[in-house]
Amino acid sequence: MTATLADYIVSTLKVSGVRRVYGIPGDSLNGFTDALRRDGEVTWQHVRHEEAAAFAAAGEAAITGELAVAAASCGPGNLHLINGLWDASRSRVPVLAIAAHIPREEIGSGYFQETHPQDFYRELAVYTELVSVPEQLPRVLEIAMRTAISERGVAVVVIPGEVFLAEAPRNLRVRPVRPTTAVVRPGDEALTAAAEVLNKAKAVTILAGAGVAGAHGELIELAASLKAPIVHALRGKEFVEYDNPYDVGMTGLIGWSSGYRAMEHCDALLMLGTDFPYRPFYPPEGTPIIQVDVRGDQIGRRAPVEVPLVGTVKDTARALLPLLKPKSDSGHLDTMLAHYQRARRRLDALSTSTRDRVGIHPQLVAATIDRLANEDAVFTADVGSPTVWAARYLRMNGRRRLVGSFTHASMANALPQAIGVQASRLDRQVVALSGDGGLAMLLGELITLRQQELPVKIVVFNNGALAFVELEMKAAGIVNYATDLGKVDFAGIATASGLFGVRVERAADLEDALRSAFAYDGPALVDVHTARQELAMPPKITFEQAKGFTLYATRTILSGGGDEILELARTNLRDMRIE
Repeated sequence: MTATLADYIVSTLKVSGVRRVYGIPGDSLNGFTDALRRDGEVTWQHVRHEEAAAFAAAGEAAITGELAVAAASCGPGNLHLINGLWDASRSRVPVLAIAAHIPREEIGSGYFQETHPQDFYRELAVYTELVSVPEQLPRVLEIAMRTAISERGVAVVVIPGEVFLAEAPRNLRVRPVRPTTAVVRPGDEALTAAAEVLNKAKAVTILAGAGVAGAHGELIELAASLKAPIVHALRGKEFVEYDNPYDVGMTGLIGWSSGYRAMEHCDALLMLGTDFPYRPFYPPEGTPIIQVDVRGDQIGRRAPVEVPLVGTVKDTARALLPLLKPKSDSGHLDTMLAHYQRARRRLDALSTSTRDRVGIHPQLVAATIDRLANEDAVFTADVGSPTVWAARYLRMNGRRRLVGSFTHASMANALPQAIGVQASRLDRQVVALSGDGGLAMLLGELITLRQQELPVKIVVFNNGALAFVELEMKAAGIVNYATDLGKVDFAGIATASGLFGVRVERAADLEDALRSAFAYDGPALVDVHTARQELAMPPKITFEQAKGFTLYATRTILSGGGDEILELARTNLRDMRIE
């Protein structure tokens, strides 16, 4: 059989290290999926929704750091990819999307299923292009792959269905497209300016994000020289908090009070590989900020920066360290470490309650998962309250990983991301912390787990509501409305889908259920009935939030919701008893 351009695509992906393509087949993709079938080495990872395909590719790229691929048929098929690709874009992971298109001669005629993918992908992609003629494809594909890898983003190649079937030139060479390495650091003048600010300051705090990946040793050296507490943003958690005597926790809306205070009381802030978005959590105006980021356009977007340093954290830290004068005064560090210990004790105390009259406390669920999971487990967490509990109770150790929709903040991410992680790492335990709202949105992917024989373990925080949305309403003084999800037996659904399923309604049964699921040789789901009214309190309560909560309570009682207020009090009264 004559080789087609689809065969060339598959060969290029294969020599570039791609081993899976996530998607749903369709007639405009037939040439590509048939080439995969004939090749037999790059597998087709069939999912139930194209959104899940994009999320799965993003999960694989996040855990491997290498290019992952999703594909979809024309019109509605590639439209469904959008949300998962937005997540990959915002998470800055390399993903190639192959978007099939209608026949070339019909473009612009309002043809069946006609859309213009190259236009609607443009905002999220680092590269997007329509292949108008077969001769374009080899160069466009290589550019797309290289751009996705080098810029760590999403590249989209839009291919009319008949182009896949076009004959490939006999002399067409297949070339691998792989990541390259480089040393990237600021110039000497900028480094000297940064050192002058840091040497002059008496109380330096470090805020570290996902950009410190691969630079843990340099991070610790900086903190040791500066006697600086290290605060982490959520995406930096897995790279920062392990083997770290300077760790004072996370800041932000779901962070800890110690992280907030370390930022509030510093007289210089060193930002390393983070674009932390919440401006109210930055130090007071006038505090000098030094920001290190390999992307210069990310610097100064949240707060005024006195010294911008363009470079990788690893290379920049290595160049900066010899210019620093080691500090002897550890007063700021000691104060913040003591604050952190108090905050940690309080959080740990909240995770020990086994009362379950109003549902199992989600802190206990997360802490038990942390204790029972493997030392090299990979966790995914749905947006909302599962992310809160993951951030506060899952302990990173340098081998564990944490993946989520932490910047795009899309619901329904945990299960499909876990599919991509598990497919690419069958030797690792993968645990998805799912909300009942998020799981319900892509519930069909339970069937994907069974069909693909992926042993993902799902723990559902089933509180019957969009609980984080309810918390936001409470803080704004709004009576909870339209957030009820009803009672759903996810364990029963899992069992009917061919998975191991168990429902937990009593705290005393939680550990045995998790142990059984984790030990099961295949996909498993633990459906935990958690307390609906659990409050995930931010590290700083503003006057407006306190006022809003008072208004919520008053309006709820006046609306006939007194039972809800009583349940809220019963659920969270223990918070007031813990010192």
